[in-house]
Amino acid sequence: MSTVTSTAGQGGPSLPQERRLVTEIPGPRSRELFARKQAAVPPGIGTTLPVFVTHAGGGVVVDADGNSLIDFGSGIAVTGVGNAAPRVVERVRRQVADFTHTCFMVTPYESYVRVAEELNRITPGDHEKRTFLLNSGAEAVENAVKVARHATGRQAVVVFEHGYHGRTLLTMTLTAKNMPYKHGFGPFAPEVYRVPLAYPFRWPTGPENCAEEAAAQAIDTITKEIGAGNVAAVVIEPIAGEGGFIEPARGFLPAILEFCRRNGIVFIADEVQTGFSRTGDLFACEHEGIVPDIIVTAKGIAGGLPLAAVTGRAEILDRVHVGGLGGTYGGNPLACEAALGVLETIEAEDLTGRARRIGETMLPRLRALAERNPVIGDVRGRGAMIAIELVVPGTTEPHPTAAAEIAARCHAEGLLVLTAGTYGNVLRFLPPLVVPDHLLEEGLAILEKAVNET
Repeated sequence: MSTVTSTAGQGGPSLPQERRLVTEIPGPRSRELFARKQAAVPPGIGTTLPVFVTHAGGGVVVDADGNSLIDFGSGIAVTGVGNAAPRVVERVRRQVADFTHTCFMVTPYESYVRVAEELNRITPGDHEKRTFLLNSGAEAVENAVKVARHATGRQAVVVFEHGYHGRTLLTMTLTAKNMPYKHGFGPFAPEVYRVPLAYPFRWPTGPENCAEEAAAQAIDTITKEIGAGNVAAVVIEPIAGEGGFIEPARGFLPAILEFCRRNGIVFIADEVQTGFSRTGDLFACEHEGIVPDIIVTAKGIAGGLPLAAVTGRAEILDRVHVGGLGGTYGGNPLACEAALGVLETIEAEDLTGRARRIGETMLPRLRALAERNPVIGDVRGRGAMIAIELVVPGTTEPHPTAAAEIAARCHAEGLLVLTAGTYGNVLRFLPPLVVPDHLLEEGLAILEKAVNET
């Protein structure tokens, strides 16, 4: 059995950019490894596609059986610049030879400061900012809420239907969907309140009324049931990720932001999945000119190394006392160097523009597919963050079995896709921003075939 290797021997962009199936999916070696996984790892750690990866780069992942699959997942929006991107690899290689850890709170190092400086520079708004670094998106969201509560002296936190913010106690509470994220894990954190999201496809009076009515309902609930003066923060994803790539109706986010401004509420944008060029803007907030008080980033920030950031107005973050923020591993030097490599790659290769071009390729193809297949109720997204919502034809009733079947057909043909959505009926597409055009087109052809056969 032949295998696919890169000229460097470790994946990366030199890996042959081709789909190639030499066994069934998953193959015998992956099945053997999956049996070991089941014996060693609790079943609560799920698996989307049980192929065990040995190399990855560009738009492909190669498994232990030598199969080369097209990647429309990017490790859930993490490897936007590609796996083993050269600038990331080189920076990490140099750093790991110098030192792997000191704890920034004990003896600091320059790369942490440089990442903070860059995020202060590139995130929306020209106000003075501060940034501190953490390990994961959930940890960053939790710290953003902590900062907002400290700065305002208030306790209540408002989140939105269909939102996802993490798996810690607080962020699990902030998350809307019960199964699998919250089921059986209560009791949950107090002083968290949920209000409507402007979901155009499912808004009862139609998408044309969605933004105005959803904003009015959300603001009315906050005002009457919580009290605006009790709210420390509103936390929202500019595009709801796990909830199904829901792009709020245009005008909704500005209305919520303006309400926050009037009432001294900290507006926190959770850009964990949408950040770093994924949507065709460097940050999704930029699409409607939203300038958050605090922006939370992770996933695509460091090319696969664990890093997250909280960036916000200096007058908010500077209020926290010395020692009130931090963590042993937050801003690890390897991850910081990786982040600097990611930012260099985005700029050098114009990956923000590339994300827009990916959207310009995918959206027309998917809309045409939807016209021929009534099982697709909605096509939505921006840049390289695209989704289709599956419904029972002729209705808006969610059709999760169709989503699962299409995903399974794609996987069998060597296309890695992910499901999502509050109702489990959304297929989401997150190709690496460096995916070659021919793989993008081939992946869409596989998807079209899977939809037609379902």
